[in-house]
Amino acid sequence: MTAKATIWHATVLTLFPEIFPGPLGLSLAGRALASGLWALEARDIRDSATDRHRSVDDTPAGGGPGMVLRADVLAAAIDAAEIDPSRPRLLMSPRGRPLTQARIVELAEGPGPLIVCGRFEGVDQRVIDARTLEEISIGDYVLSGGEIAALALIDACVRLLPGVMGKQESGADESFSDNLLEYPQYTRPQLFEGRPIPDILTSGDHARVAAWRRAEAEALTKARRPDLWQARQKAPKSTTGP
Repeated sequence: MTAKATIWHATVLTLFPEIFPGPLGLSLAGRALASGLWALEARDIRDSATDRHRSVDDTPAGGGPGMVLRADVLAAAIDAAEIDPSRPRLLMSPRGRPLTQARIVELAEGPGPLIVCGRFEGVDQRVIDARTLEEISIGDYVLSGGEIAALALIDACVRLLPGVMGKQESGADESFSDNLLEYPQYTRPQLFEGRPIPDILTSGDHARVAAWRRAEAEALTKARRPDLWQARQKAPKSTTGP
């Protein structure tokens, strides 16, 4: 069965399946989940343990603090999930490649990933290699486990699925689209603590509004994310776009 013939499906391997769906059961993602626009399965890694204590970790080879998630137990959990081999296999990890909006778009357009949530000091490298896990990081900091990172990744994907957002164009001009941060947003009241909405936004001149928004997005990106601005400057220029 092809990816187009089924709904987007996230499978999460975790030691704490009760964390899910968590915030994914609310708002846009929750309504879409309840209506069958996507599916979520949280599987307990401990179900693949073989001893009566349901052990999943052991001490690091070579010594050191903490514990390491065992390769044999995690491999068995991945295999038991029986996912389609075309689905990405991800490991949320602070040493992974930074998650980008471009990667989110790719994942949202696919059949949905299997996501491994690490714990302890990490995961035995042999299972990462043997099961070709793609390591992904959501930032340069360390969490207690991969569950919060997995929630963030799934939420970012789900909001892009057809039918989830009220207006499909809602996602077109957001931060990281075209390597730009999003322009400032305003709404009523017209005057807030002496601060008015910029006149151009209430002018009714759509061309001027679009030009203002692009200029503001470019200025914000230059000031706050010079790395994104440099990437934008290096990207091939469109012959039809702005």
